[in-house]
Amino acid sequence: MSDQLDDRLDEIYLSVLNYESDRVAELVRKEVEYGTDINVILNDALIAAMGEVGDEFSNGRLFVPEMLLAATAMRSGLDVLRPLLTGTTTKPIGRIVIGTVKGDMHDIGKNLVGMMLEGGGFELIDLGVDVAADDFVSAAREHQATAVALSALLTTTMPNMRKAVEALKRAGYNGGIMVGGAPLNAEFAAAIGASGFAPDAPGAVRLARRFVADSPAAIV
Repeated sequence: MSDQLDDRLDEIYLSVLNYESDRVAELVRKEVEYGTDINVILNDALIAAMGEVGDEFSNGRLFVPEMLLAATAMRSGLDVLRPLLTGTTTKPIGRIVIGTVKGDMHDIGKNLVGMMLEGGGFELIDLGVDVAADDFVSAAREHQATAVALSALLTTTMPNMRKAVEALKRAGYNGGIMVGGAPLNAEFAAAIGASGFAPDAPGAVRLARRFVADSPAAIV
């Protein structure tokens, strides 16, 4: 890459880290007009920035509000690229179905995880909140998902997470099943038969990447 292109990509990268959503969208749009390869913009600017955000969070130098702001800035750039990505041979590194389980209407944590997964190069199918077990199964089957991510904030809805995991397994789903939420832990994940527990959004990205490496062609 030319030094000028490197400098422009660095500007996008830093704008994500500075939470400048409008500027990220503007810079990405200009880069598209310059004819820069979409994959270069995506990987070397947006995804690279979110990798830095994840590292900073894991090291205790960023907190959830800052991570959410960075993810929102990244998504503003991704929104510019998304219509173009659908018309290219660019493929996501994996496809993830995500949702908050039946009976639970909380979505802040789920949305943050979803944005971080998108920033990590995954295609996301967001089912929203109050999602029944059978809906997770249907979506995993329809989208041939690499992984299914289940969220719960209320202890009263944790049994519905177990039901969703059991329904996926009964249906023959062989991809990763990750769970997360404030009242959960790794022991609970293991007890209900989930593939793994993500304590935070960067952890969800790392876990999803492990699923891709272990089972790149999950099907139902």
